[in-house]
Amino acid sequence: MKPTRLAALIELPVVSDPRGNLCFVESERHAPFPIARVYYLYDVPAGAVRAGHAHLALHQLLLPLSGSFDVRLNDGTVEEVVTLNRPNIGLHIGPMTWRELENFSSGSVCMVLASTPYDEADYIRDFDTFLARARR
Repeated sequence: MKPTRLAALIELPVVSDPRGNLCFVESERHAPFPIARVYYLYDVPAGAVRAGHAHLALHQLLLPLSGSFDVRLNDGTVEEVVTLNRPNIGLHIGPMTWRELENFSSGSVCMVLASTPYDEADYIRDFDTFLARARR
């Protein structure tokens, strides 16, 4: 696993068996926050970019259940790209980190565990607005 400055890579437990592997996530144990919402992205067309926002308070754990994708992160001063391609390695992204998901492989599935229910007021959807807030 390549270290990341703007988020945390979390290795989830795997129970190996000749019949296949089993991976699990427990709220506040493996995910470093209480899980209030789960959603997933799939059938993302080639070349599409998802997310393109930051959150004021939300924590998320992104998991590549199938395939791979890149997560472009920015805290207002540093930008980095993290590739997720192992279903037992998640990326914990905290508040005030801009994220874009891109380069989805064919058949990829991204599951997101979120710390709060959906709240539009928690989103910053304009990058310039994000930069102004992040640099304060």
